[in-house]
Amino acid sequence: MYLNLLGLLALFLIVLTAFCSTPAPEEATPSEPPASKAPSPSAEDKVQILADAVNKTKIDEATVGDAEPTSEKPIVKPDKPPKVKGPNPALLDPLLTSEKAPDSFSVEFETTKGSFVVQVTREWSPRGADRFFNLVKIGYFKEIAFFRVIEGFMAQFGMHGDPNIGQKWSAASIQDDPMVKSNQRGYISFAKTNAPNSRSVQFFINFKDNGSLDAYGFSPFGLVSEGMEVIDSVYKGYGEGAPQGRGPSQGRIGSEGNKYLKAEFPKLDYINKATLLD
Repeated sequence: MYLNLLGLLALFLIVLTAFCSTPAPEEATPSEPPASKAPSPSAEDKVQILADAVNKTKIDEATVGDAEPTSEKPIVKPDKPPKVKGPNPALLDPLLTSEKAPDSFSVEFETTKGSFVVQVTREWSPRGADRFFNLVKIGYFKEIAFFRVIEGFMAQFGMHGDPNIGQKWSAASIQDDPMVKSNQRGYISFAKTNAPNSRSVQFFINFKDNGSLDAYGFSPFGLVSEGMEVIDSVYKGYGEGAPQGRGPSQGRIGSEGNKYLKAEFPKLDYINKATLLD
């Protein structure tokens, strides 16, 4: 028994000695090495570090203007899409034209024979002047034919070359105005039927004094102030319209527009553009 105790004591001492001589296990190495700690700088090192920092600041300030451009592209804002102008909506809706005309205004007409100017005085025919003013403003007078021109009488125009527009406006009649001026040479009035309040978009300019028309309510609203010679020169060869004459049929103009006129009456003159003058 005594021997057994001695053996156990000896075994204990051997194990204890081995344990004390075994180095401690190394810690697991992380995937990224930790930052190394730099030794504390001396006073001389601190002075040198400060001097280096000052010199670097001077160099940076001196080279700011010569810096290399970055490779990044500047941000460019896209241009706004241009506004596309289309036909005035009022061309297909007469109810959108209700502006009161100025007391007096002038309109220049550019035609296939040259230009002429109409001076409008609203007090002569207020409703007529308002309608005429609004038609000019919405761009109605483009490719408008002098479709009924009778030598020694008058030149008539106003039916639109686009049947879709023409049909809208032919039904948009206005009320009559009292007679103030007479249908003398150069004066412009609305054409109309024998029915009252039937003025819409047809006009005529008198070649001569036509005072006999006054009794039928053709109230002038303006006067050709420049270019009456242009009116005198528009093509008159077709004369009176069908069915009384061999000129264009107003019914077919209404349904077919300029396609009909240019195919069958190629010598007609046209208004290309009308512009309000300042």
